[in-house]
Amino acid sequence: MPEITIQYSNRKTLSLLRDLSKYFDFAIQDSITIEEKEESVNGVTLILPNDTVDISNLRKIFSSKGLNANQIRCEAWQRS
Repeated sequence: MPEITIQYSNRKTLSLLRDLSKYFDFAIQDSITIEEKEESVNGVTLILPNDTVDISNLRKIFSSKGLNANQIRCEAWQRS
């Protein structure tokens, strides 16, 4: 079955969607649990990345600017 994600800011929207689901035969899954993997390095807890983060919008921003990661690193360490 195809799935979609709906983001809403008003709790009444969820109530409306639940009512509509009865008539239009679709299911609402409350929340998706994402297992976060943690690792500790020198007493600092790191949350390891996973595939749930959508960075497609960031790619559009940085790819159109012609930025080079190595150049950014070098320039960030230079003092003015």
